[in-house]
Amino acid sequence: MIELLSGAKNLESGIAAINSGADAVYIGAYKFGARVNAGNDLNDIKNLVLYAHKFNVKVYVVLNTILYDQELKEVQKIIDELDSFNVDGLIIQDFGILELNLHGIPVIASTQMHNIDLEQVKFLEKIGFKRVILGRELSLKEIKEIKSKTNIELECFIHGALCVSYSGRCYMSEYLAKKSGNRGECIQPCRLPYSLIDSTGKVLVKDKYLLSLKDLSSENDIEDLIESGITSFKIEGRLKDLDYVSNVTYFYRKKIDEILKKKGLKKSSRGDIFSEIIPDLEKTFNRSFTTYFRHGRKKDILALNSPKSLGKLIGEVKEVSKDYFVLSKKNNLISGDGICFFDKNNDLKGSNVVRVEGEKIFLNEKQNLKLGDKIYRNYDLQFDKDIRKKDSIVRKMPLKIIFKETQKGIYVSFKVDADNYVFKEILLNKEYSKNKEQSLENIKNHFWRLGNSDFYLKEIKIDFYKDPLFIPLSTLNQIRRELLKELEEKLINGYKKEKKEIEKSDAKYYLEKLSYENNVSNQKAESFYKKHGVKEIDSAFEIKGGDKLMTTKHCLKYYLGFCGQNLKEPLYLVNEKGQKFLLKFNCEKCQMEIYKNNP
Repeated sequence: MIELLSGAKNLESGIAAINSGADAVYIGAYKFGARVNAGNDLNDIKNLVLYAHKFNVKVYVVLNTILYDQELKEVQKIIDELDSFNVDGLIIQDFGILELNLHGIPVIASTQMHNIDLEQVKFLEKIGFKRVILGRELSLKEIKEIKSKTNIELECFIHGALCVSYSGRCYMSEYLAKKSGNRGECIQPCRLPYSLIDSTGKVLVKDKYLLSLKDLSSENDIEDLIESGITSFKIEGRLKDLDYVSNVTYFYRKKIDEILKKKGLKKSSRGDIFSEIIPDLEKTFNRSFTTYFRHGRKKDILALNSPKSLGKLIGEVKEVSKDYFVLSKKNNLISGDGICFFDKNNDLKGSNVVRVEGEKIFLNEKQNLKLGDKIYRNYDLQFDKDIRKKDSIVRKMPLKIIFKETQKGIYVSFKVDADNYVFKEILLNKEYSKNKEQSLENIKNHFWRLGNSDFYLKEIKIDFYKDPLFIPLSTLNQIRRELLKELEEKLINGYKKEKKEIEKSDAKYYLEKLSYENNVSNQKAESFYKKHGVKEIDSAFEIKGGDKLMTTKHCLKYYLGFCGQNLKEPLYLVNEKGQKFLLKFNCEKCQMEIYKNNP
Protein backbone atom coordinates (compact mmCIF):
# COMPACT_ATOMS: atom_id res chain seq x y z
CA MET A 1 0.00 0.00 0.00
CA ILE A 2 1.14 3.54 -0.77
CA GLU A 3 0.77 6.06 2.07
CA LEU A 4 0.56 9.84 1.95
CA LEU A 5 1.74 11.10 5.34
CA SER A 6 1.14 14.65 6.52
CA GLY A 7 2.41 16.54 9.55
CA ALA A 8 0.02 18.11 12.06
CA LYS A 9 0.77 20.97 14.43
CA ASN A 10 -2.39 20.30 16.42
CA LEU A 11 -5.77 18.54 16.36
CA GLU A 12 -7.27 21.08 13.95
CA SER A 13 -4.51 20.74 11.37
CA GLY A 14 -4.49 16.96 11.82
CA ILE A 15 -8.18 16.81 10.91
CA ALA A 16 -7.51 19.18 7.99
CA ALA A 17 -4.76 16.84 6.74
CA ILE A 18 -7.12 13.87 6.91
CA ASN A 19 -9.91 15.76 5.16
CA SER A 20 -7.44 16.77 2.45
CA GLY A 21 -6.48 13.18 1.70
CA ALA A 22 -3.74 12.04 4.06
CA ASP A 23 -3.49 8.27 4.61
CA ALA A 24 -1.58 8.92 7.82
CA VAL A 25 -0.78 11.84 10.11
CA TYR A 26 2.18 12.39 12.43
CA ILE A 27 1.82 14.61 15.47
CA GLY A 28 3.84 15.48 18.56
CA ALA A 29 2.93 14.67 22.15
CA TYR A 30 3.17 17.45 24.73
CA LYS A 31 6.90 16.77 25.18
CA PHE A 32 9.83 14.99 23.55
CA GLY A 33 9.08 15.80 19.91
CA ALA A 34 11.67 17.47 17.68
CA ARG A 35 9.45 20.55 17.34
CA VAL A 36 9.07 21.91 20.86
CA ASN A 37 6.45 24.43 19.68
CA ALA A 38 4.24 21.72 18.19
CA GLY A 39 3.35 19.78 21.31
CA ASN A 40 -0.16 18.50 21.99
CA ASP A 41 -2.27 17.45 24.92
CA LEU A 42 -2.70 13.68 24.86
CA ASN A 43 -6.48 14.04 24.85
CA ASP A 44 -6.22 15.89 21.52
CA ILE A 45 -4.19 13.00 20.14
CA LYS A 46 -6.90 10.61 21.35
CA ASN A 47 -9.56 12.62 19.50
CA LEU A 48 -7.40 12.72 16.37
CA VAL A 49 -7.02 8.93 16.49
CA LEU A 50 -10.80 8.47 16.78
CA TYR A 51 -11.38 10.73 13.78
CA ALA A 52 -8.58 9.18 11.73
CA HIS A 53 -9.48 5.54 12.29
CA LYS A 54 -12.96 6.03 10.82
CA PHE A 55 -11.21 6.59 7.51
CA ASN A 56 -8.61 3.86 8.12
CA VAL A 57 -6.06 6.67 8.48
CA LYS A 58 -3.09 5.99 10.75
CA VAL A 59 -1.75 8.29 13.47
CA TYR A 60 1.94 8.23 14.37
CA VAL A 61 3.20 10.07 17.44
CA VAL A 62 6.57 11.78 17.39
CA LEU A 63 8.87 11.13 20.36
CA ASN A 64 12.08 11.86 18.50
CA THR A 65 14.26 13.94 20.80
CA ILE A 66 17.26 12.56 22.59
CA LEU A 67 16.39 11.87 26.23
CA TYR A 68 18.04 12.25 29.61
CA ASP A 69 17.86 9.55 32.27
CA GLN A 70 15.42 11.45 34.46
CA GLU A 71 12.98 11.82 31.55
CA LEU A 72 12.54 8.15 30.68
CA LYS A 73 9.95 7.53 33.37
CA GLU A 74 7.71 10.25 31.92
CA VAL A 75 8.27 8.92 28.40
CA GLN A 76 7.05 5.52 29.61
CA LYS A 77 3.87 7.10 30.99
CA ILE A 78 3.23 8.82 27.67
CA ILE A 79 3.73 5.56 25.76
CA ASP A 80 1.36 3.74 28.15
CA GLU A 81 -1.35 6.29 27.49
CA LEU A 82 -0.75 6.38 23.74
CA ASP A 83 -1.17 2.61 23.69
CA SER A 84 -4.62 2.99 25.26
CA PHE A 85 -5.52 5.36 22.39
CA ASN A 86 -4.49 2.78 19.76
CA VAL A 87 -1.92 4.99 18.07
CA ASP A 88 -0.34 3.30 15.07
CA GLY A 89 3.32 3.99 15.62
CA LEU A 90 6.03 5.88 17.51
CA ILE A 91 8.63 7.90 15.62
CA ILE A 92 11.80 7.84 17.71
CA GLN A 93 15.45 8.88 17.64
CA ASP A 94 16.73 7.61 21.00
CA PHE A 95 17.58 3.91 21.25
CA GLY A 96 16.91 4.17 24.98
CA ILE A 97 13.17 4.06 24.20
CA LEU A 98 13.63 0.49 22.97
CA GLU A 99 14.48 -0.49 26.54
CA LEU A 100 11.00 0.64 27.70
CA ASN A 101 7.69 -1.23 27.47
CA LEU A 102 6.36 -0.31 24.04
CA HIS A 103 3.25 -2.53 24.26
CA GLY A 104 3.88 -3.75 20.73
CA ILE A 105 3.37 -0.30 19.22
CA PRO A 106 5.30 -0.34 15.92
CA VAL A 107 8.44 1.78 16.00
CA ILE A 108 9.58 4.05 13.17
CA ALA A 109 13.17 5.27 12.90
CA SER A 110 13.21 9.07 12.74
CA THR A 111 15.39 10.69 10.12
CA GLN A 112 17.18 12.12 13.19
CA MET A 113 18.78 8.66 13.45
CA HIS A 114 20.89 9.58 10.41
CA ASN A 115 19.42 6.93 8.12
CA ILE A 116 21.61 7.34 5.07
CA ASP A 117 23.66 4.12 5.16
CA LEU A 118 22.62 0.62 4.14
CA GLU A 119 24.26 -0.79 7.28
CA GLN A 120 22.11 1.42 9.51
CA VAL A 121 18.89 0.41 7.74
CA LYS A 122 19.80 -3.28 7.87
CA PHE A 123 20.41 -3.06 11.60
CA LEU A 124 17.11 -1.30 12.25
CA GLU A 125 15.33 -4.00 10.27
CA LYS A 126 17.02 -6.79 12.23
CA ILE A 127 15.96 -5.46 15.61
CA GLY A 128 12.31 -5.02 14.64
CA PHE A 129 11.69 -1.47 13.44
CA LYS A 130 8.60 -1.28 11.25
CA ARG A 131 9.90 1.53 9.07
CA VAL A 132 12.88 3.77 8.41
CA ILE A 133 12.57 7.43 7.47
CA LEU A 134 15.42 7.97 5.06
CA GLY A 135 17.77 10.95 5.06
CA ARG A 136 16.65 13.74 2.74
CA GLU A 137 20.04 13.72 1.02
CA LEU A 138 19.61 10.32 -0.65
CA SER A 139 19.27 10.05 -4.42
CA LEU A 140 16.83 7.78 -6.23
CA LYS A 141 19.73 5.47 -7.01
CA GLU A 142 20.75 5.24 -3.34
CA ILE A 143 17.15 4.62 -2.24
CA LYS A 144 16.80 1.83 -4.79
CA GLU A 145 20.05 0.24 -3.55
CA ILE A 146 18.79 0.23 0.06
CA LYS A 147 15.45 -1.23 -0.99
CA SER A 148 17.09 -3.99 -3.02
CA LYS A 149 18.92 -5.26 0.07
CA THR A 150 16.25 -4.83 2.78
CA ASN A 151 12.58 -5.64 3.34
CA ILE A 152 11.74 -2.90 5.81
CA GLU A 153 9.26 -0.16 4.92
CA LEU A 154 10.93 2.97 3.58
CA GLU A 155 9.60 6.49 4.08
CA CYS A 156 10.95 9.67 2.57
CA PHE A 157 10.21 13.37 2.70
CA ILE A 158 8.59 14.68 -0.46
CA HIS A 159 7.82 18.30 0.41
CA GLY A 160 8.72 21.13 2.75
CA ALA A 161 11.64 22.70 4.56
CA LEU A 162 15.09 21.15 4.33
CA CYS A 163 17.73 21.05 7.07
CA VAL A 164 21.12 21.81 5.58
CA SER A 165 22.86 19.51 8.07
CA TYR A 166 22.43 15.78 8.04
CA SER A 167 19.49 15.22 10.36
CA GLY A 168 20.42 14.57 13.96
CA ARG A 169 23.95 15.85 13.42
CA CYS A 170 23.50 19.60 13.78
CA TYR A 171 24.80 21.19 16.98
CA MET A 172 24.94 24.81 15.91
CA SER A 173 21.80 25.84 17.81
CA GLU A 174 22.98 24.12 20.99
CA TYR A 175 26.40 25.76 20.66
CA LEU A 176 25.06 29.26 20.04
CA ALA A 177 22.03 29.36 22.32
CA LYS A 178 21.96 26.20 24.46
CA LYS A 179 18.87 25.18 22.49
CA SER A 180 19.40 21.78 20.95
CA GLY A 181 17.94 20.71 17.65
CA ASN A 182 18.08 17.15 18.98
CA ARG A 183 15.91 18.35 21.88
CA GLY A 184 13.36 20.11 19.66
CA GLU A 185 14.53 23.67 20.29
CA CYS A 186 16.44 24.59 17.14
CA ILE A 187 16.81 28.37 16.63
CA GLN A 188 17.47 27.78 12.91
CA PRO A 189 20.92 29.38 12.60
CA CYS A 190 21.05 28.00 9.05
CA ARG A 191 18.41 30.60 8.08
CA LEU A 192 20.69 33.51 9.03
CA PRO A 193 23.05 35.49 6.76
CA TYR A 194 26.78 34.71 6.72
CA SER A 195 29.84 36.06 4.98
CA LEU A 196 32.44 33.71 3.53
CA ILE A 197 36.06 34.75 4.08
CA ASP A 198 39.43 33.17 3.39
CA SER A 199 42.42 32.79 5.73
CA THR A 200 43.59 36.34 4.99
CA GLY A 201 40.24 37.85 5.89
CA LYS A 202 39.29 38.55 2.28
CA VAL A 203 35.52 38.52 1.84
CA LEU A 204 34.51 36.07 -0.90
CA VAL A 205 30.75 36.41 -0.33
CA LYS A 206 29.17 39.05 1.90
CA ASP A 207 25.98 38.70 4.00
CA LYS A 208 24.18 35.99 2.07
CA TYR A 209 22.10 33.05 3.27
CA LEU A 210 24.81 30.53 2.54
CA LEU A 211 23.23 27.69 4.54
CA SER A 212 19.54 28.36 3.82
CA LEU A 213 18.14 25.75 1.46
CA LYS A 214 15.15 26.10 -0.80
CA ASP A 215 12.15 23.93 0.03
CA LEU A 216 11.85 20.39 -1.24
CA SER A 217 9.25 19.58 -3.89
CA SER A 218 8.61 16.16 -5.39
CA GLU A 219 5.64 16.78 -7.64
CA ASN A 220 7.47 15.20 -10.58
CA ASP A 221 9.21 12.44 -8.62
CA ILE A 222 6.40 10.43 -7.03
CA GLU A 223 6.31 7.67 -9.63
CA ASP A 224 10.11 7.31 -9.58
CA LEU A 225 10.06 7.12 -5.80
CA ILE A 226 7.44 4.35 -5.90
CA GLU A 227 9.61 2.49 -8.38
CA SER A 228 12.60 2.98 -6.06
CA GLY A 229 10.77 1.31 -3.17
CA ILE A 230 9.24 4.15 -1.14
CA THR A 231 5.86 3.30 0.37
CA SER A 232 5.30 6.32 2.64
CA PHE A 233 5.50 9.86 1.27
CA LYS A 234 6.02 12.44 3.98
CA ILE A 235 5.04 16.11 3.93
CA GLU A 236 7.14 18.18 6.33
CA GLY A 237 5.12 20.72 8.26
CA ARG A 238 4.44 20.24 11.97
CA LEU A 239 4.90 23.99 12.43
CA LYS A 240 2.90 25.01 9.37
CA ASP A 241 -0.53 26.65 9.36
CA LEU A 242 -3.78 25.05 8.31
CA ASP A 243 -3.80 26.58 4.81
CA TYR A 244 -0.40 25.02 4.08
CA VAL A 245 -1.39 21.61 5.42
CA SER A 246 -4.64 21.52 3.41
CA ASN A 247 -3.16 22.86 0.19
CA VAL A 248 -0.04 20.69 0.09
CA THR A 249 -1.77 17.50 1.27
CA TYR A 250 -4.57 17.88 -1.28
CA PHE A 251 -2.05 18.60 -4.05
CA TYR A 252 -0.13 15.38 -3.42
CA ARG A 253 -3.35 13.39 -2.88
CA LYS A 254 -4.42 14.25 -6.41
CA LYS A 255 -0.93 13.59 -7.78
CA ILE A 256 -0.60 10.20 -6.06
CA ASP A 257 -4.13 9.12 -7.01
CA GLU A 258 -3.32 9.66 -10.69
CA ILE A 259 -0.30 7.37 -10.39
CA LEU A 260 -2.11 4.72 -8.32
CA LYS A 261 -4.90 4.57 -10.89
CA LYS A 262 -2.38 4.11 -13.69
CA LYS A 263 -0.60 1.35 -11.79
CA GLY A 264 -3.77 -0.39 -10.59
CA LEU A 265 -2.85 0.29 -6.94
CA LYS A 266 -5.01 1.49 -4.07
CA LYS A 267 -4.42 3.99 -1.33
CA SER A 268 -4.31 2.67 2.22
CA SER A 269 -7.20 4.73 3.61
CA ARG A 270 -10.91 5.15 2.91
CA GLY A 271 -12.89 8.06 1.58
CA ASP A 272 -13.02 10.35 -1.42
CA ILE A 273 -12.02 14.02 -1.40
CA PHE A 274 -14.42 16.71 -2.62
CA SER A 275 -13.40 20.32 -3.22
CA GLU A 276 -13.61 23.15 -5.70
CA ILE A 277 -10.17 24.34 -4.56
CA ILE A 278 -7.39 23.97 -7.12
CA PRO A 279 -4.32 23.20 -4.98
CA ASP A 280 -1.17 25.12 -5.85
CA LEU A 281 2.12 24.55 -4.05
CA GLU A 282 3.30 28.10 -4.77
CA LYS A 283 0.29 29.70 -3.07
CA THR A 284 1.37 28.74 0.43
CA PHE A 285 4.70 29.11 2.21
CA ASN A 286 7.71 28.27 0.06
CA ARG A 287 11.27 29.48 -0.40
CA SER A 288 11.02 28.36 -4.05
CA PHE A 289 11.69 24.71 -4.76
CA THR A 290 14.44 22.18 -5.28
CA THR A 291 14.64 18.41 -5.72
CA TYR A 292 17.82 18.60 -3.61
CA PHE A 293 20.10 15.58 -4.33
CA ARG A 294 17.40 13.23 -5.60
CA HIS A 295 18.74 13.39 -9.15
CA GLY A 296 22.36 13.89 -8.21
CA ARG A 297 24.28 16.96 -7.11
CA LYS A 298 23.02 20.26 -8.49
CA LYS A 299 23.97 23.83 -7.68
CA ASP A 300 20.58 25.50 -7.50
CA ILE A 301 19.58 24.41 -4.01
CA LEU A 302 20.06 27.58 -1.92
CA ALA A 303 17.58 30.34 -1.12
CA LEU A 304 20.63 32.58 -1.26
CA ASN A 305 18.99 35.99 -0.93
CA SER A 306 16.24 35.33 1.60
CA PRO A 307 14.92 32.58 3.88
CA LYS A 308 11.40 34.00 3.64
CA SER A 309 8.49 32.76 1.58
CA LEU A 310 8.47 33.96 -2.03
CA GLY A 311 5.04 32.68 -3.00
CA LYS A 312 4.12 32.58 -6.68
CA LEU A 313 5.76 34.50 -9.54
CA ILE A 314 2.99 36.54 -11.19
CA GLY A 315 4.86 38.72 -13.67
CA GLU A 316 7.40 41.45 -14.30
CA VAL A 317 7.01 45.19 -13.90
CA LYS A 318 6.28 46.82 -17.27
CA GLU A 319 5.29 50.28 -16.06
CA VAL A 320 6.06 52.29 -12.92
CA SER A 321 4.67 55.57 -11.60
CA LYS A 322 5.06 57.21 -8.21
CA ASP A 323 1.69 55.78 -7.06
CA TYR A 324 1.27 52.46 -8.86
CA PHE A 325 2.84 49.86 -11.10
CA VAL A 326 1.65 47.62 -13.94
CA LEU A 327 2.55 43.99 -14.54
CA SER A 328 3.50 42.36 -17.81
CA LYS A 329 0.93 39.59 -17.32
CA LYS A 330 -2.75 39.60 -16.55
CA ASN A 331 -3.26 38.93 -12.86
CA ASN A 332 -6.03 38.63 -10.28
CA LEU A 333 -4.44 40.65 -7.49
CA ILE A 334 -6.89 42.13 -4.99
CA SER A 335 -6.72 44.45 -2.01
CA GLY A 336 -5.15 42.58 0.90
CA ASP A 337 -2.79 40.46 -1.19
CA GLY A 338 0.90 40.50 -0.32
CA ILE A 339 3.64 40.93 -2.93
CA CYS A 340 7.43 40.81 -2.78
CA PHE A 341 10.39 41.38 -5.07
CA PHE A 342 14.19 41.55 -4.96
CA ASP A 343 15.64 45.06 -5.10
CA LYS A 344 18.85 46.13 -6.83
CA ASN A 345 20.88 44.72 -3.92
CA ASN A 346 19.03 41.41 -4.12
CA ASP A 347 17.33 42.07 -0.79
CA LEU A 348 13.76 40.82 -0.55
CA LYS A 349 11.21 43.61 -0.16
CA GLY A 350 7.51 43.23 0.47
CA SER A 351 4.32 45.22 0.55
CA ASN A 352 0.53 44.86 0.60
CA VAL A 353 -1.88 45.69 -2.20
CA VAL A 354 -4.36 48.39 -1.15
CA ARG A 355 -6.35 48.60 -4.37
CA VAL A 356 -6.34 47.60 -8.03
CA GLU A 357 -7.76 49.79 -10.79
CA GLY A 358 -7.69 47.96 -14.09
CA GLU A 359 -4.02 47.15 -14.68
CA LYS A 360 -2.83 49.63 -12.05
CA ILE A 361 -1.69 48.11 -8.75
CA PHE A 362 -1.43 50.39 -5.71
CA LEU A 363 0.62 49.44 -2.64
CA ASN A 364 0.38 50.50 0.99
CA GLU A 365 3.83 52.05 0.89
CA LYS A 366 6.14 53.40 -1.76
CA GLN A 367 8.56 50.87 -3.21
CA ASN A 368 11.55 51.50 -5.44
CA LEU A 369 10.33 49.27 -8.23
CA LYS A 370 12.00 49.35 -11.60
CA LEU A 371 11.14 47.98 -15.01
CA GLY A 372 11.73 44.25 -15.29
CA ASP A 373 11.50 43.49 -11.56
CA LYS A 374 9.97 40.09 -10.96
CA ILE A 375 6.92 40.28 -8.71
CA TYR A 376 5.84 37.40 -6.49
CA ARG A 377 2.53 37.11 -4.66
CA ASN A 378 3.50 35.78 -1.24
CA TYR A 379 0.03 36.11 0.24
CA ASP A 380 -3.09 35.25 -1.75
CA LEU A 381 -5.98 36.58 0.34
CA GLN A 382 -8.77 34.91 -1.64
CA PHE A 383 -7.03 31.54 -1.77
CA ASP A 384 -6.38 31.73 1.96
CA LYS A 385 -10.03 32.56 2.67
CA ASP A 386 -11.28 29.80 0.38
CA ILE A 387 -9.08 27.06 1.77
CA ARG A 388 -9.79 28.01 5.38
CA LYS A 389 -13.57 27.87 4.93
CA LYS A 390 -15.29 25.05 6.73
CA ASP A 391 -15.91 22.22 4.27
CA SER A 392 -13.71 23.79 1.57
CA ILE A 393 -12.12 20.35 1.31
CA VAL A 394 -14.17 17.44 2.63
CA ARG A 395 -13.60 13.73 2.87
CA LYS A 396 -16.50 11.33 2.71
CA MET A 397 -16.86 7.58 2.36
CA PRO A 398 -19.06 6.13 -0.40
CA LEU A 399 -22.21 4.52 0.96
CA LYS A 400 -24.33 1.83 -0.65
CA ILE A 401 -27.87 1.51 0.68
CA ILE A 402 -30.27 -1.38 0.22
CA PHE A 403 -33.89 -0.71 1.13
CA LYS A 404 -36.23 -3.64 0.60
CA GLU A 405 -39.54 -5.07 1.70
CA THR A 406 -39.64 -8.22 3.84
CA GLN A 407 -42.47 -10.51 4.89
CA LYS A 408 -43.02 -8.52 8.09
CA GLY A 409 -41.77 -5.06 7.21
CA ILE A 410 -38.59 -3.64 5.72
CA TYR A 411 -34.85 -4.34 5.73
CA VAL A 412 -32.31 -1.48 5.37
CA SER A 413 -28.52 -1.83 5.12
CA PHE A 414 -25.75 0.77 4.96
CA LYS A 415 -22.48 -0.53 3.49
CA VAL A 416 -19.07 1.07 3.03
CA ASP A 417 -17.20 -2.10 2.10
CA ALA A 418 -17.30 -5.85 2.67
CA ASP A 419 -16.13 -5.51 6.27
CA ASN A 420 -18.09 -2.44 7.25
CA TYR A 421 -21.84 -2.54 7.01
CA VAL A 422 -24.83 -2.34 9.34
CA PHE A 423 -28.47 -3.23 8.85
CA LYS A 424 -31.85 -2.94 10.51
CA GLU A 425 -35.03 -4.97 10.14
CA ILE A 426 -38.20 -3.12 11.06
CA LEU A 427 -41.66 -4.56 11.67
CA LEU A 428 -44.47 -2.63 10.01
CA ASN A 429 -48.18 -2.86 9.66
CA LYS A 430 -47.99 -2.72 5.91
CA GLU A 431 -49.83 0.09 4.26
CA TYR A 432 -49.32 0.67 0.58
CA SER A 433 -48.82 4.14 -0.76
CA LYS A 434 -51.50 5.80 -2.83
CA ASN A 435 -48.91 7.85 -4.62
CA LYS A 436 -46.25 5.39 -5.78
CA GLU A 437 -43.90 7.89 -7.34
CA GLN A 438 -44.05 10.25 -4.38
CA SER A 439 -43.36 7.41 -1.94
CA LEU A 440 -40.25 6.30 -3.83
CA GLU A 441 -39.07 9.89 -4.08
CA ASN A 442 -39.51 10.40 -0.32
CA ILE A 443 -37.36 7.36 0.43
CA LYS A 444 -34.62 8.45 -1.98
CA ASN A 445 -34.62 12.03 -0.73
CA HIS A 446 -34.33 11.02 2.91
CA PHE A 447 -31.36 8.81 2.25
CA TRP A 448 -29.66 11.39 0.09
CA ARG A 449 -29.69 13.66 3.14
CA LEU A 450 -26.53 12.48 4.81
CA GLY A 451 -25.76 16.04 5.88
CA ASN A 452 -22.58 16.58 7.89
CA SER A 453 -21.89 12.89 8.22
CA ASP A 454 -18.71 11.28 6.89
CA PHE A 455 -20.58 9.55 4.05
CA TYR A 456 -22.04 10.31 0.66
CA LEU A 457 -24.63 8.22 -1.15
CA LYS A 458 -23.03 6.37 -4.03
CA GLU A 459 -25.82 3.91 -4.72
CA ILE A 460 -29.31 3.11 -3.42
CA LYS A 461 -31.43 0.08 -4.31
CA ILE A 462 -35.12 0.09 -3.40
CA ASP A 463 -37.05 -3.13 -3.80
CA PHE A 464 -40.71 -3.74 -2.95
CA TYR A 465 -42.68 -6.87 -3.72
CA LYS A 466 -45.15 -4.94 -5.82
CA ASP A 467 -46.16 -1.44 -4.81
CA PRO A 468 -44.20 0.92 -2.55
CA LEU A 469 -45.09 0.88 1.11
CA PHE A 470 -46.16 4.00 2.90
CA ILE A 471 -43.48 4.73 5.48
CA PRO A 472 -43.74 7.76 7.81
CA LEU A 473 -41.04 10.36 7.37
CA SER A 474 -40.21 10.11 11.08
CA THR A 475 -39.46 6.41 10.62
CA LEU A 476 -37.17 7.12 7.65
CA ASN A 477 -35.32 9.80 9.65
CA GLN A 478 -34.88 7.47 12.60
CA ILE A 479 -33.54 4.66 10.42
CA ARG A 480 -31.02 6.99 8.78
CA ARG A 481 -29.77 8.47 12.07
CA GLU A 482 -29.43 5.13 13.84
CA LEU A 483 -27.67 3.34 10.99
CA LEU A 484 -25.23 6.21 10.43
CA LYS A 485 -24.33 6.19 14.12
CA GLU A 486 -23.91 2.39 14.18
CA LEU A 487 -21.79 2.45 11.04
CA GLU A 488 -19.50 5.16 12.41
CA GLU A 489 -19.03 3.21 15.65
CA LYS A 490 -18.30 0.04 13.71
CA LEU A 491 -15.64 1.77 11.62
CA ILE A 492 -13.89 3.05 14.75
CA ASN A 493 -14.27 -0.07 16.89
CA GLY A 494 -13.44 -2.41 14.04
CA TYR A 495 -10.15 -0.68 13.24
CA LYS A 496 -7.36 -3.24 13.07
CA LYS A 497 -4.29 -1.95 14.86
CA GLU A 498 -0.96 -3.51 13.95
CA LYS A 499 1.39 -4.75 16.65
CA LYS A 500 5.09 -5.27 16.14
CA GLU A 501 7.52 -6.11 18.90
CA ILE A 502 11.12 -4.97 19.06
CA GLU A 503 13.09 -8.20 18.92
CA LYS A 504 15.57 -9.26 21.58
CA SER A 505 18.33 -9.66 19.07
CA ASP A 506 22.07 -10.16 19.28
CA ALA A 507 22.52 -8.32 15.97
CA LYS A 508 25.81 -6.45 15.95
CA TYR A 509 25.72 -2.71 15.38
CA TYR A 510 27.90 -1.79 12.43
CA LEU A 511 30.17 0.48 14.49
CA GLU A 512 32.24 -0.44 17.56
CA LYS A 513 33.01 3.13 18.58
CA LEU A 514 30.46 5.95 18.84
CA SER A 515 31.24 9.67 18.91
CA TYR A 516 29.03 12.44 20.25
CA GLU A 517 27.40 12.49 16.79
CA ASN A 518 25.56 9.29 17.72
CA ASN A 519 23.64 11.32 20.33
CA VAL A 520 23.82 8.94 23.30
CA SER A 521 22.38 10.87 26.25
CA ASN A 522 21.07 8.26 28.72
CA GLN A 523 22.13 4.98 30.32
CA LYS A 524 19.45 2.93 28.60
CA ALA A 525 20.69 4.00 25.17
CA GLU A 526 24.24 3.19 26.26
CA SER A 527 23.13 -0.21 27.53
CA PHE A 528 21.33 -0.90 24.24
CA TYR A 529 24.42 -0.17 22.15
CA LYS A 530 26.65 -2.29 24.39
CA LYS A 531 24.30 -5.25 24.05
CA HIS A 532 24.77 -4.90 20.29
CA GLY A 533 28.54 -4.95 20.32
CA VAL A 534 29.56 -1.30 20.70
CA LYS A 535 32.68 -0.99 22.86
CA GLU A 536 33.34 2.75 23.16
CA ILE A 537 30.61 5.36 23.57
CA ASP A 538 31.01 9.12 23.87
CA SER A 539 28.25 11.18 25.45
CA ALA A 540 26.07 13.42 23.31
CA PHE A 541 27.14 16.94 22.35
CA GLU A 542 24.46 18.29 24.69
CA ILE A 543 26.31 16.65 27.61
CA LYS A 544 29.96 16.68 26.65
CA GLY A 545 30.28 19.19 23.81
CA GLY A 546 32.42 18.83 20.69
CA ASP A 547 34.09 20.81 17.93
CA LYS A 548 32.19 19.85 14.78
CA LEU A 549 28.83 21.62 14.60
CA MET A 550 27.45 20.46 11.26
CA THR A 551 28.06 17.99 8.47
CA THR A 552 26.36 18.89 5.21
CA LYS A 553 26.07 17.42 1.78
CA HIS A 554 25.68 20.99 0.55
CA CYS A 555 29.15 22.24 -0.29
CA LEU A 556 29.92 25.93 -0.68
CA LYS A 557 33.00 25.25 -2.80
CA TYR A 558 30.84 23.37 -5.29
CA TYR A 559 27.96 25.85 -5.11
CA LEU A 560 30.23 28.86 -5.72
CA GLY A 561 32.31 27.17 -8.41
CA PHE A 562 35.47 27.07 -6.27
CA CYS A 563 36.25 23.37 -6.74
CA GLY A 564 39.84 22.97 -7.92
CA GLN A 565 40.66 26.63 -7.38
CA ASN A 566 43.73 27.66 -5.41
CA LEU A 567 41.96 29.35 -2.51
CA LYS A 568 43.68 30.69 0.57
CA GLU A 569 42.29 28.17 2.99
CA PRO A 570 40.99 27.57 5.52
CA LEU A 571 37.70 29.29 4.74
CA TYR A 572 35.36 30.63 7.40
CA LEU A 573 31.73 31.57 7.77
CA VAL A 574 31.12 34.73 9.77
CA ASN A 575 27.70 35.60 11.17
CA GLU A 576 26.22 39.04 11.89
CA LYS A 577 27.65 38.98 15.42
CA GLY A 578 31.17 38.43 14.06
CA GLN A 579 31.40 34.81 15.23
CA LYS A 580 33.62 32.73 12.97
CA PHE A 581 33.10 29.10 12.00
CA LEU A 582 35.84 27.04 10.38
CA LEU A 583 34.96 25.14 7.19
CA LYS A 584 36.54 21.81 6.26
CA PHE A 585 35.90 20.04 2.99
CA ASN A 586 35.79 16.26 2.65
CA CYS A 587 36.19 16.12 -1.11
CA GLU A 588 36.23 12.31 -1.19
CA LYS A 589 32.66 12.23 0.17
CA CYS A 590 31.80 15.64 -1.29
CA GLN A 591 30.76 16.93 2.11
CA MET A 592 31.32 20.15 4.02
CA GLU A 593 31.92 20.30 7.77
CA ILE A 594 31.41 23.34 10.00
CA TYR A 595 33.44 23.67 13.20
CA LYS A 596 33.86 26.01 16.08
CA ASN A 597 36.75 28.34 15.37
CA ASN A 598 38.94 26.57 17.92
CA PRO A 599 39.31 22.89 16.99
